[in-house]
Amino acid sequence: MAELIVALDVQTREEAVAKVKAIGEPVGFYKIGLELFTAEGPDVVKAVKDLGKKVFLDLKFHDIPRTVERAVRSGGKLGVDLMTIHAVGGQAMIRAAADAAAEFGANGPKILAVTVLTSLDQSDLADIGVAGRTPAEQVAALARFATAHGAHGLVCSPREVGALSQALRPGTLFVTPGVRPAGAAVGDQKRVATPADAVRDGATHLVVGRPILAADDPVAAARAIRAEMEGV
Repeated sequence: MAELIVALDVQTREEAVAKVKAIGEPVGFYKIGLELFTAEGPDVVKAVKDLGKKVFLDLKFHDIPRTVERAVRSGGKLGVDLMTIHAVGGQAMIRAAADAAAEFGANGPKILAVTVLTSLDQSDLADIGVAGRTPAEQVAALARFATAHGAHGLVCSPREVGALSQALRPGTLFVTPGVRPAGAAVGDQKRVATPADAVRDGATHLVVGRPILAADDPVAAARAIRAEMEGV
């Protein structure tokens, strides 16, 4: 069964804790990204873990192997469940991250490779020098590379997860942002899908932010998305 992850796109620890407590039982997994972690640091991770929730620490590490190794080890000590690195960091960096995660055993953090951000389309890839490939082709190439060198899974658009789930080894994690319930605003995401579509195509984790956090009734919104996921 795919898991729902709510993106804690807030600015303070107090807001984060309040959101987690308000949503309660329907959500057991939360994403902490750059905005919140830069503002509050490891304390916000500890606060969410202390509430009995899983944490997806989405900081997209991209540095020399030794630095990434130490950062992953620090995340493991915090009890983080998922962590992100950039696939373009290279073979040695990916392997260093995976090896550091392995030090914590089966319950240690799983390393997710970021391939192409969901805010990018083909014209954006051309702007940054990736010519001649569609986003799907670039995602596939980086996905094969990252998982071959130790990444446990991928962060990818729900538009690409179907092909990747067929192409990569069983047990690979597919974490999909850009998930929007039917009729919801797309915002700054360009490659989106509904929760049912993403699960049907092989997503193992769905990341949803604004459609839950900004809802008039976040608990009802979370329950509705879970029901859609479970109905596949």
